[in-house]
Amino acid sequence: MKQKITGFHKDELDDWVAELECRHTQHVRHNPPWTNRPWVSSEQGRTCKLGLELECLKCDRDEPVDFFY
Repeated sequence: MKQKITGFHKDELDDWVAELECRHTQHVRHNPPWTNRPWVSSEQGRTCKLGLELECLKCDRDEPVDFFY
């Protein structure tokens, strides 16, 4: 199920995590050549991706939310 990015935070390993409108989270690493997301590395890049829809596998599996507002 597609869900929009509403924000970002870093996890305990200093990796960027997208916060989704469904209240699930998803790592958004820039880890070439497997994952090419250079936009993650800058605040401007992350800001430009707010509202971008990502596939939320946690929604597909009907998992409980990761965070509350």
